[in-house]
Amino acid sequence: MTQTISRPSIFWLLSEPGRALMELGASYPYKKLFTKTKKGDGHPVMILPGFLSSEVSTKALREYVADLGYDVYDWGLGRNMGKLEYMELLIDRIDEIYRKTKKKVSLIGWSLGGVFARQIAKERPHLTRQVITLAAPFAGLGEPNNVAWIYRVLNYGKKVKEVNQSLMEDLPLPAPVPTTAIYSKVDGIVPWEFCIEKDEDKIHQNIEVRSSHIGMGVNFSVLTIIADRLSYKKDNWIKFKAKGILNNKLVFPSL
Repeated sequence: MTQTISRPSIFWLLSEPGRALMELGASYPYKKLFTKTKKGDGHPVMILPGFLSSEVSTKALREYVADLGYDVYDWGLGRNMGKLEYMELLIDRIDEIYRKTKKKVSLIGWSLGGVFARQIAKERPHLTRQVITLAAPFAGLGEPNNVAWIYRVLNYGKKVKEVNQSLMEDLPLPAPVPTTAIYSKVDGIVPWEFCIEKDEDKIHQNIEVRSSHIGMGVNFSVLTIIADRLSYKKDNWIKFKAKGILNNKLVFPSL
């Protein structure tokens, strides 16, 4: 299947910054209205940035989640350079958060951050409440996309799939916790086909939105999903259903 999937078009790639800015602008009135009606239970939420991004890129998303009423944590590792040694550090971080709060942690991972989030949940399922991925190419990290060349530069010319074969084989496998994979067919960075769970079941759901890759963290439809998902625990988790004025194919095409 992966042989027939090509990288996103140059049009969607070049339009990424402009689309992200529009999504950011549209999110302001939405957040002001929505956060007044939705309040969380205060459980910890860790948010992981994408490749080459830092906590600065997730600032707006972290503020939004905090305003909803959750205890928000940055991933704590600075800029995401895609290093495999992050995994051990991130596992230590979720252990630390759990010791501090005595509550399971929800993980939100953007792009490569989502790949890490799923792997953390596989290593610490008993500490993970749920996983939400935003355009995370966990099903095809070594396949065609528009940032693979950056990874090769930073890793001395190695392709992603040459780094750790056993890890590459494990990445597409689902985490044993409730997982929501958010993807966009107009993503200009990674093929949307690599951002979805192969099989949906009672604790794994794929949801399509209309968003740029770099605007995922501020897109109002993504924020709607996040607010809804964070209100659930593993024992009462159900699949997302659009409600009210957002219940249409323009906002959530896959629903």
